[in-house]
Amino acid sequence: MKDMLTIALPKGKLFEDAIPLLQEAGLCTKNLSEDSRKLVIRHEKERLNYIICRPTDIPTFVEYGAADIGIVGKDTIVEQDKDIMELVDLKFGHCRFVVALPETAAKKGRDLTQFNHRRVATKFPKVAESFFAEKGIQVEIIKLHGNIELAPAVGLADMIIDIVSTGRTLKENNLVAVEDIFHATARLIANRVSYRLKHQRIQPVVERIRSLVKDREVTY
Repeated sequence: MKDMLTIALPKGKLFEDAIPLLQEAGLCTKNLSEDSRKLVIRHEKERLNYIICRPTDIPTFVEYGAADIGIVGKDTIVEQDKDIMELVDLKFGHCRFVVALPETAAKKGRDLTQFNHRRVATKFPKVAESFFAEKGIQVEIIKLHGNIELAPAVGLADMIIDIVSTGRTLKENNLVAVEDIFHATARLIANRVSYRLKHQRIQPVVERIRSLVKDREVTY
């Protein structure tokens, strides 16, 4: 319905930061729990619905209008390149894309041009392709869905591109980040049609969230 607002929320680490922000923005967050098996939470009185799904599915739900707005990491936005509107940098969920090498390889040199025609494992093939193309380095990109750090250890790839927060997982797997690609944070996104048709409903939420994010930055 025209005045019903549907928000897509990601399971996982972004969920915990998203709920307090929505609450402070004046939205009803009752019954929102990552532990709940309910994937659709309805608040009829407030004309508000939530859908809870995998982070990588958020842009698709928003692009096709199943959700009007959503919260998702910039890493997912860049990799998927969906037709959506990016409204606010929420300033949480900080991580960075890095190129990582085995420690033994990094000791011999960190110049990536020496890895021309080598293999790189990643969950983000578009990011990897764009990065190496800009550097004029030809690589074979191997897409994996998890345990990227395993690839160099078993000879599947010579290096990896992945997102890291603390770098602890890299260190535990004898990998070294040798170059940052870009930093990513959570973003508030919107369906283009919804933003136009439900502007009076969406824009006040956007403004409140933007103000809260700005206030937090000043406080910090």
